[in-house]
Amino acid sequence: MLSKLVFLLTLLISLVASEDTNFTYLGFQSANLSLDGIAEITSTGLLKLTNETKQQKGLAFFPNPITFKNSSNGPVSSFSTTFVFAIFPEYPTLSGHGIAFVMAPTRGLPGALPSQWFGLFNRSNNGNATNHVVAIELDTLRNSEFGDINDNHVGIDINGLKSEKSIAAGYYADNNGGFTNLTLISGRQMQVWVEYDGVEKKIEVTLAPINVGKPKTPLLSLSYDISPVIEDNMYVGFASSTGSILTTHYVLGWSFKVNGLAPELVLSQLPKLPRIGGKPKSKFLTIGLPVIIVSVVSVAISALVYVIRRKRKFEELLEDWELQYGPHRFKYKDLYIATKGFREKELLGTGGFGRVYRGILPTSKIEIAVKKVSHESRQGMKQFVAEIVSIGRLRHRNLVPLLGYCRRKGELFLVYDYMPNRSLDKYLFDQPKVTLSWSQRFRVIKGVASGLFYLHEEWEQVVIHRDVKASNVLLDGELNAKLGDFGLARLYDRGTAPQTTHMVGTLGYLAPEHSRSGKATPGTDVFAFGAFLLEVACGRRPIEPRGATDDVLLLDWVFSHWNRGEILEARDVSLGADYVAEEVELVLKLGLLCSHSEPAARPSMRQVVKFLEGDFPLPELSSLGLCARGLTFAHNKGGSFSDFAMSYPSSRDRFSQSSFAAESLLSGGR
Repeated sequence: MLSKLVFLLTLLISLVASEDTNFTYLGFQSANLSLDGIAEITSTGLLKLTNETKQQKGLAFFPNPITFKNSSNGPVSSFSTTFVFAIFPEYPTLSGHGIAFVMAPTRGLPGALPSQWFGLFNRSNNGNATNHVVAIELDTLRNSEFGDINDNHVGIDINGLKSEKSIAAGYYADNNGGFTNLTLISGRQMQVWVEYDGVEKKIEVTLAPINVGKPKTPLLSLSYDISPVIEDNMYVGFASSTGSILTTHYVLGWSFKVNGLAPELVLSQLPKLPRIGGKPKSKFLTIGLPVIIVSVVSVAISALVYVIRRKRKFEELLEDWELQYGPHRFKYKDLYIATKGFREKELLGTGGFGRVYRGILPTSKIEIAVKKVSHESRQGMKQFVAEIVSIGRLRHRNLVPLLGYCRRKGELFLVYDYMPNRSLDKYLFDQPKVTLSWSQRFRVIKGVASGLFYLHEEWEQVVIHRDVKASNVLLDGELNAKLGDFGLARLYDRGTAPQTTHMVGTLGYLAPEHSRSGKATPGTDVFAFGAFLLEVACGRRPIEPRGATDDVLLLDWVFSHWNRGEILEARDVSLGADYVAEEVELVLKLGLLCSHSEPAARPSMRQVVKFLEGDFPLPELSSLGLCARGLTFAHNKGGSFSDFAMSYPSSRDRFSQSSFAAESLLSGGR
């Protein structure tokens, strides 16, 4: 009798604990979801997590907490969920940041940021064990900061955005087990199944197109006990965010269940997605009489010939390379309206071969920056093509995103995301109105280093920027650094040597070997980055006029301070006492190291990033390259850095025994 009472009591507790743990939404028209940010439910019943707004987040949670544990500190019960989603980017190959299915202790996540943070975390709490968040991310933007494998993957996240395990989006076919890739931003409806086995402590994620049943083999499987992460009661829902590129994220249907399989979604009852594109074709034209069709075609051809003749002088050029490499192409009329006729009031600045204007696109109201390439520039077309080919396909949060381009007669235009805080040099030189704090400068330095590392080693080809300097570093609304102006950039395949032999760049940032041979390499970018480090830390240009025939070289000036044992005195005086001495000293010494005249003595950008992140200590400058002859910086007292650098031995034996002989240790095995 007592055993029966215990059984009934246990069953009753289980039933109470299971309350509100089984729900199904075939559309969300009458759903009482808890919405935050820009998330909304459309009149047709779609859950629209993001809209046509940049840098925003959208959250949608089931309104009641779910009980995941039958006893405090006990194991997490098994659960499963399935949902159908679709992602529509503004441009076919560019997107926002994707969707995440989320389990969190609260419906809103205080302090969470949009963009790469998914509206889940921020820079200070990302990865903290106190978050108690489990998420399945459908990530559509590669972020090297989180170790993303690509810009189209599925990942399992625990308390942060660095996935415990991730894999390219796709599914395994049941008939032959072959893997089929899926593009998350294709606008196609896809279904996701997430299942956690509370006994085996395993998470499985499966993905498939809407017209394919659930595959037998999951896409992603991870053995992980989430009991320490999941609290007794948690909220479940979705999170998404936009960045610089507008993207709309939809959820069409959703079911969830604790202790069992989530109910199947009746796909035929899900709401319809809005039509993307033009109006549907007329049925009359598809079934009309042949005579009428011929007549219509004849009239259309005549009208087309007339329009071409009338507007030939406004024709925009299209070449073969544009079909292969070109991103979104803008209409000249839209750019003309956006910049108010390219009037002087909208002028942001003038570069080596172009003028840059601020604009607002007439339909989407997106703020843009339009570079109008100068007619007088003989290198204009060549630089324009270089910028289209290179930055048009690069994807990194510390590179200025190229939104598109336009060509009209002899006029060339590049369209970028607008950076409201303009270029970095405005905050460093000529008594700026706003002085950047040291923490802001150090974050800018690390951002540019990360961008250059991506260009040199992480992209499919090696990209040499050839013009790294403060005026080519732009700052977004949060003062994040984005390296821009790829008009001089050069690409070459890995394992081959760069072919360029024409010296270009800016005086003060040019490496000695570049001046001699004209050949640009990753090492010449590192040299320019060294000058950039010094100008950011010192608030001075690499070359400053001292008189009619004399100049002050920043490199020599910093070296002289190091030689006297007072390198911190070279820092920007406008910083006052608000700086971290160890970080300033690291940046100044790293600037000298990157500025070495011998390319083999400079670190790679991979090593630079590790130094700045504190993963490895910077070698002592006095012991750099120390060998039997004992040459050190200190032996050059009274001389300049360039005198020392030019006298530095260049034999292979010397550098093979230098501090950078530990290349395999610092390189991380790439």
